Amino acid sequence: MSRIGKQEILIPKGVTIAKSGDTVTVSGPKGKLSKIFRDDITINLTPDKVTLNIKRNDKFSKSLWGTYAAHIKNMIKGVETPYQKKLILEGVGFKSEIKGKVFNFALGFSHPVVVPIPEGIIATADKNVITITGIDKELVGSFTAGIRSLKKGEPYKGKGMRYENEVIRRKQGKKTV
Repeated sequence: MSRIGKQEILIPKGVTIAKSGDTVTVSGPKGKLSKIFRDDITINLTPDKVTLNIKRNDKFSKSLWGTYAAHIKNMIKGVETPYQKKLILEGVGFKSEIKGKVFNFALGFSHPVVVPIPEGIIATADKNVITITGIDKELVGSFTAGIRSLKKGEPYKGKGMRYENEVIRRKQGKKTV
């Protein structure tokens, strides 16, 4: 039994949820999100809450139960207040700037790194802080992780990109005799 799936999901004021077929659409003051769900879980909508129940009592359906509840909670929270992640770029000569819908990075390679910004993401680059904002938690997290993977923080000098609250463990390096 899923502890998360059994809970009722309350719908706040200003947020509406609609279901048509396998698609659940959540709209609120910040935007509109849609997601397709499998029919293994029944999603019951009332004006003020959402409940989820499993159709079959097998392992796969039980694993989807809590996952779908978490997805719906994240969609409701996202259309109310957008999700935000920050990256900090450290290192001499490392730069980031936004030109139109494209990130331009200078990360110490022999070429500039160009990353297109997907639809639904608002990105800003101030000196060494990159802020990524959006209503879709999955999109914000995967885009931020993709940017961070371009130049992860290294343990000897701490150069590279790291999340705002991430601590990079430092290593000592070579010792001289």
